[in-house]
Amino acid sequence: MKKLKNKIKHCAILIAVASTSVAGLSSEIEAQELSMLAGYPSNFAWYREIGPAFIDRVDELSSGSVRINVHGPDVVPAFEQLQPVQAGAFDLLFTHPAYHSGTTGVGLSIDAIDVNPIERREEGIIDYIDEHYQERGLKLISAPSTGTKGFRFYLRDPITGEPGLEGRRIRGTVSYQSMIEELGGAQVNMPVTDIYTALQRGVIDGAAWGLTGASDLQWHEIIGYMTDPEFGQVGVMIFMNLDRWNSLDTAAQEVLVEAGKQIEVDSVAHFDALQQKEADFLKNNGVQITSFSQAESDDHERLWAEGVWKVAEEQSGDDARKLRELAKSADMSY
Repeated sequence: MKKLKNKIKHCAILIAVASTSVAGLSSEIEAQELSMLAGYPSNFAWYREIGPAFIDRVDELSSGSVRINVHGPDVVPAFEQLQPVQAGAFDLLFTHPAYHSGTTGVGLSIDAIDVNPIERREEGIIDYIDEHYQERGLKLISAPSTGTKGFRFYLRDPITGEPGLEGRRIRGTVSYQSMIEELGGAQVNMPVTDIYTALQRGVIDGAAWGLTGASDLQWHEIIGYMTDPEFGQVGVMIFMNLDRWNSLDTAAQEVLVEAGKQIEVDSVAHFDALQQKEADFLKNNGVQITSFSQAESDDHERLWAEGVWKVAEEQSGDDARKLRELAKSADMSY
């Protein structure tokens, strides 16, 4: 952890220097109005804490020459947003790659790779994902993480034995399925909007979810427990239509990339603080910690990573396997 913090500090210094250089190009940037689709409403934590900060950074670095207008999932549903951006109907996309895992699983793989924004770029992780998406008409601008860790389970009742989720129906997505089943549970797919009522009525016994957002969804009113340990990572992504990217002048491209790099570094510590605040709020509102056995706790990271890679490799074959080998060679994944 000390090594990670030192490297992030070093990267922040380099970014500050680079920002000065980019700022010097602002007078050369042709004025641009860009449209961005967002996979989350404006008040959802993952977008609220990253999207506006990225937009503000772009505005600052370009001295107002590059402006981004946002359209949410009320315009195009989150799971249907990739194609309109590929087609050029919108310029940018703010999303989680699980939303288009039916098209490619390579982006989803970022959730199985250690959160270190510096090493992800130094080791070629981001470049590899970028090249993969460019073949599909998209440019990867940024891959911010929502904290050092990403997930836990939220349960109606405490863990009492092993496997910890034995006999429970747990809301999840494709990323969680293998892990939920390994821990004895059965995955249930449902939209986020249905989870509260399903928990309240006992249709499900819990939900796999990120370390922020449960309080926004008011789950503390209907659940009694959240699990230890935390596990995995959440990597949202900002893409751009490749033709639109290629149409920009070099200075505008540099502004977007620089803003993306800064957000990648800033988001980790920012979300770590938000996650602690969220946990404190839930505890103060009656939600207790319930823990898996030591053996299962020790296995959480492996279960999570292998489950994510399984989904990615089933969808994207060798493209995902090559990324996994790259991450493993950098000691950043299982």
